[in-house]
Amino acid sequence: MVNLKPLMLVLALAFSAAPSPAANAPAPPLEQGEGLALAGLDKEIFLFGDVREESPMGQLAYLPWLKLEGADWSTRNPFFKCEGVMNQEACSTAKGHGKVNLPKAVAEGCDLAILHWARMTSLEWRRDNGEGAARAQLEDTFAPFLGRRLPLSDGLPVLDGSWVGDGVLLRTSPAALIAWLVDPAQEQLLRDMRRLLINPVKESYVASAWWILVASAQVPMQPGVYCSWAVGSNDHGVAVLRLPPGKTRADALVRFQALLMPPGSQPEAKKKKGLW
Repeated sequence: MVNLKPLMLVLALAFSAAPSPAANAPAPPLEQGEGLALAGLDKEIFLFGDVREESPMGQLAYLPWLKLEGADWSTRNPFFKCEGVMNQEACSTAKGHGKVNLPKAVAEGCDLAILHWARMTSLEWRRDNGEGAARAQLEDTFAPFLGRRLPLSDGLPVLDGSWVGDGVLLRTSPAALIAWLVDPAQEQLLRDMRRLLINPVKESYVASAWWILVASAQVPMQPGVYCSWAVGSNDHGVAVLRLPPGKTRADALVRFQALLMPPGSQPEAKKKKGLW
């Protein structure tokens, strides 16, 4: 007997129905190379397609930063003017994002804003706690995504673009990321992402509105080839979708909506300048 609960969970996430187990269910209609990980309110995880292999995170690297410093950044309400390049670092779009605050930076994928705020925060860590404690704090938060790729040292590493998803330092898989997201330690992060990425007026009359974070990252040893992600959550669970190499952030958003969001259910997300 085949468990129908995975399909019912997809329907629950999409239509705000209550998931229930049954029999003879097909898997979600994935395309070749896609990986989808789902978890409902009971935190039971379901995996479909290519979900085990790690790949670079791209803008999903914002998630551990927001877990670590999102509350403080939100309180300070910082602004950053993105011109596309900051010293040797490039943003996710060459023309830049203009003036951004935290919600806009997260929604639009402004790597330079997140990197700038992370560097400012790291100076405060050094001042308040010392080099060793600051590094321990960073390693503890990012450990699920670092593997053994961070060189040994007694001090904080140089915070460059690799710490906001550029390059191969930070990696994950749909299976690993969903497990991290449903851990009770991330409950506040999920609430914060909802606050950052959903229009509160729209949320008030759209049942079970989604927040969605899209990301892209260059495939190792394949210059110019990127893989893309979409991660989101609503009142009924969490979903992680990864597309195969060659797809864009816009493709990831479209596929996420097709799989999990029926027509008319999509919340009016804050404008994602530069997504396309």
